[in-house]
Amino acid sequence: MDRMNYKAIIFDLDGTLVDTLGDIAASMNRALELHGFPQAAPQEYISKVGWGILRLALLALPPEVREGREGESTARMVAREATRFYTEQPLVHSAPYPGIPELVAELKLRRFKTAVLTNKPDPVAHLVVNALFPPGSFNRIRGDRLGLPRKPDPRSITALLQALEAAPEETLLVGDSEIDMETAHAVGCYALGVSWGFRPRSVLEHSGAARIIDRPAELLGFCSGS
Repeated sequence: MDRMNYKAIIFDLDGTLVDTLGDIAASMNRALELHGFPQAAPQEYISKVGWGILRLALLALPPEVREGREGESTARMVAREATRFYTEQPLVHSAPYPGIPELVAELKLRRFKTAVLTNKPDPVAHLVVNALFPPGSFNRIRGDRLGLPRKPDPRSITALLQALEAAPEETLLVGDSEIDMETAHAVGCYALGVSWGFRPRSVLEHSGAARIIDRPAELLGFCSGS
């Protein structure tokens, strides 16, 4: 088992800390319906989430619309509506994964520096985290902000590491998708995958996860040397 003196842990949000699939699907389906497009079952969104709301809206459109001349502008329109719906009702179906609240509390007790880094719109990310976790559970919460790059661009995490006063090699980046693993490798953090999220284990393995855990409590054993 890989160990070193880690001082910071950065978590992805959707599919890692919280099962948000039901609310993501509901908001996107409302936006699609509003504009006369077919809706999709929540499970159909699993492979589409992670890159941000605009990419999700584009992938949710019918192929003939997505690939047409107005595909990107239509996706922007749908994304705006979906963001509005999600902001209004972000927590109808969402809940932390089993064992996550206990893990977050224990990390705080052990004085680890922790953060959330997500491609979810920043205001919604704060709404979800602040509603589902006690105040002060994380040192930083950072979502998609205008003018800042999204994961897997390494610049998405550089300022966050500076705020945590942690070097990449002192930091675990914990996530459920290839986007998180690619981000970790791009900046030099340890890529720790979780198997309970939105992507199959094979995707994490293929995208370079240094290790994959199956239960949140395993993270405590992984970094017990810190």
